[in-house]
Amino acid sequence: MLLICGWALLVGGAGAVAALALLRLIGLVTNIVFYQRWSTSLVAPGLEHRPWWLVLGAPVAGGLVVGLMARYGSEKIRGHGMPEAIEAILTGGSRVAPRVAVLKPVSAAISIGTGGPFGAEGPIIMTGGAIGSILAQALRLSADERKTLLVSGAAAGMAATFNSPLAAVLLAVELLLFEWRPRSFVPVVAAVGVSTVVRGFLLGTAPIFPVAASGLHAAPTVDALCAVAGLLGGALAVAATWLVYRAEDGFARLPFHWMWWPAIGGAVIGLGGLIEPRALGVGYDVIEQLLTGRATVSLIVGILVVKTLIWSLSLGSGTSGGVLAPVFMIGGAVGAAEGLLFPHVIPGFWAMMGLAAVVGGVMRSPLTGVVFTLELTHAWGAVLPLLISSTAAYALSALVLKRSVLTEKIARRGLHLTREYSTDPLETFFVEEVMERRPLLLAGQESPEGAIKITKDAADTAGGGQCLLPVLTDDGVPGMVVTHDRLLEATSQDAAAHGRTTLADVCEPSPVILRPDDTLRRAAYLFAEHGVTEAPVVSHGPDAQVVGTIALRHLLHARRHDLTEEHHRQRLIPGQRRPRPDSVPA
Repeated sequence: MLLICGWALLVGGAGAVAALALLRLIGLVTNIVFYQRWSTSLVAPGLEHRPWWLVLGAPVAGGLVVGLMARYGSEKIRGHGMPEAIEAILTGGSRVAPRVAVLKPVSAAISIGTGGPFGAEGPIIMTGGAIGSILAQALRLSADERKTLLVSGAAAGMAATFNSPLAAVLLAVELLLFEWRPRSFVPVVAAVGVSTVVRGFLLGTAPIFPVAASGLHAAPTVDALCAVAGLLGGALAVAATWLVYRAEDGFARLPFHWMWWPAIGGAVIGLGGLIEPRALGVGYDVIEQLLTGRATVSLIVGILVVKTLIWSLSLGSGTSGGVLAPVFMIGGAVGAAEGLLFPHVIPGFWAMMGLAAVVGGVMRSPLTGVVFTLELTHAWGAVLPLLISSTAAYALSALVLKRSVLTEKIARRGLHLTREYSTDPLETFFVEEVMERRPLLLAGQESPEGAIKITKDAADTAGGGQCLLPVLTDDGVPGMVVTHDRLLEATSQDAAAHGRTTLADVCEPSPVILRPDDTLRRAAYLFAEHGVTEAPVVSHGPDAQVVGTIALRHLLHARRHDLTEEHHRQRLIPGQRRPRPDSVPA
């Protein structure tokens, strides 16, 4: 772990520099395309009036360039980055090609800089992850260690983009690591810590969207309305997720190569930009207006309708761009719309609730939604309202949709995964609870023919040829075993050689010996490591002896117990019985 932490520190610094480079590149493309000037400052494409042909044509041209880069560079640059990172972790041994580290940020900068309604966080997750993966591939590391450095780079890039270290760590745990272990958690935090410090030198330490929350006090009625805001945000998250994949299905039915799809998505973006120019680009300025309560009604409605549509439809085209910034904007807009009807708390309060709700619903990451909102705004007093809103949206999304916007894309590639964390039932049972307590022990002097007769019933019960039989040898060494197949082989050899063979001649030490207090999880790992399906159970102490056998089928006991606890309902405290009519006292 300490060695990986050392490398993670380096990855964290590189992730922060990569985040800065991507933001500057987006600013450069935006300024060149929409303002015809050489500048790297991050500006909004729709901040000033632009010619209609530029608003319509720039996203189409950007989509065409991205499609060409994906076809002739790497198809891995398509999409918003997070599913690609998850896929690399789960199926690719955490290996990312070096060219992805270059092509992904460039394609994202072109897509966003030409008006694409996306964020920089998805591409920087893929870019930071690629940095960590490339370093890990150059070293002699295991797949799990490569995963740790990949996620360290991804989380470092996220933390540097939004100045949100805790949210980046939570995102890594909830979406990328698929585990909670010191071996991975500590290096990720180390990388995020370095990235945040470096980000402070490069971009400052102030919150991205500061909200004045000194007078924040949420009454119980406001907390109740936060649940309503969460359900409304969750409904919008469900609709947006559904729209993304209906759009993807529609593009898949087009009779030409997917290389052209981002250009069609760009046409959708351009049409939306003609209706609401502020919906184009990353939109950090719009998010700030929504969260500080300065957005007009027309801007709220325009973002809520136009941004949702063009983001969902263009993302389905397979172009390059992130989901978080658009989700921030859409969530802030639905919350600001609710604020027109709900009681006033502080400026931007309901926009914050909407932001956390839509993040919790779209990404199925309720805690990440809460912490992101807090770190973006520094409105620390809004913890409980945010938790209520985000969890309500998460619950609605989980009830209505099978998968999130992230896992649905992976499932369509044939990889079905769950992000639910629970105790492994194999960890809660011991070998002695499920083992065969009366094993058939054979004497070492017994002949194979005699052993076959004795063990015929046991072999049939175990399925024929793989019944493990403990053997007691003269030296008393526990753990000597013979299989039914080995007995048959020894019998045929005896018949051919007309010799005399005993079980002591054909038995061998078991590759796996378990103890009664070993967990079933340890048994499963040892079975997998040594390629066996059965092992003897030997007691502790100087007089150790075989006390049982355990087979693969016994491990199912823990799974059956888990299913019973999940589905079997019973009343443990019986209710008061009504007296029978004939027992009522006169």
